[in-house]
Amino acid sequence: MGKHLVLAGGGHAHMVTMANIHVIRDLDHRVTVIGPSDYHYYSGMGPGMLGSGYEPDDIRFATRKKVEEQGGTFIRDSVVGVDPVVRELRLESGNTVNYDLVSFNTGSHVDIPLIKGSRERIYTVKPIERLYQARTEIEALARQQAVTVAVVGGGPAGAETAGNVGQLLAGTSFSSRVILFAGRSLLSRFPQGVRDKSRRILEKSGVSIQEQGHLIAIHDNRLSFDSGHEVEADFIILATGVHPSPFFREAGLQTGPDGGLLVNRFLQSPDYPEIFGGGDCIYYKEQPLDKVGVYAVRENPVLFHNLKAFLQGESLQSFDPGGDYLLIFNLGNEQGVLRKKWFQMSGTMAFRVKDWIDRKFMSDFQ
Repeated sequence: MGKHLVLAGGGHAHMVTMANIHVIRDLDHRVTVIGPSDYHYYSGMGPGMLGSGYEPDDIRFATRKKVEEQGGTFIRDSVVGVDPVVRELRLESGNTVNYDLVSFNTGSHVDIPLIKGSRERIYTVKPIERLYQARTEIEALARQQAVTVAVVGGGPAGAETAGNVGQLLAGTSFSSRVILFAGRSLLSRFPQGVRDKSRRILEKSGVSIQEQGHLIAIHDNRLSFDSGHEVEADFIILATGVHPSPFFREAGLQTGPDGGLLVNRFLQSPDYPEIFGGGDCIYYKEQPLDKVGVYAVRENPVLFHNLKAFLQGESLQSFDPGGDYLLIFNLGNEQGVLRKKWFQMSGTMAFRVKDWIDRKFMSDFQ
């Protein structure tokens, strides 16, 4: 009798496993994938969709179709809890799913400040599909009047979002503006050269960069910061810090400082060997990993090998995070900033490198 493998989330770290569901099925095991949408959107191209450089079909994978055509089961729902003792997942719908083996790739969620009053024009950069709704509504209003779009977040997501909103508004007739509230310092954890290049590109495209403190509350689209500064905006996009869902900690599983599922070198829970994970929702015990897509991509083949090996009672493979990764920001208007170790580059060529890599990744798995 085969076992039941459940993939909680259809994200980047599960791409190879989902492409090989038929292999696991041929070994007489059942596979269930749980995801909040029939599609999974590639976060690396999300800001580009916001800026109208990409359409939704360009940046999404048909998760349900991929699963079902290989004989797997797809459940459109979200995991909100896990009981590792009885091996049961609790879903947002109230339903439960039992597993013999589970792998989590449930991503991370944007921190939400105190919000009072209307939430109608407040968006977060995750889930990615919300960015298309933001694009549609911003564009529609900007055709009728000048608009102010506030982007909150001083990291890569904030910079990329602001630059691509600038691209979106550049095609309208009115004198709209984009304000990037970057905390106290734009891209503070990156080398000075990357920060300077990014700032120049953003400011050249008309983005106003404010470094006057952190957002503490929103009241009817009026933003209040801990510096005492306040500003009103027609649209607000939150690209602030991200954290994994709290259900790992609530279940009593070992977690990292950020609440992510603690995993060992096999991407496996130290306490419950039938629990694996990858992507933003894990904390790698061997060394802290930046929450960037490259690590999820690198985890792909190891997760697939280890999940199949666990089902078959075979040896597991260690995950090697690898060395320094290629970092590229898409800052809108086909402008980018690239860094690899000591090498840095900015401009159209940097964007084209990112565009080529992203499109290749999509073509490999779409």
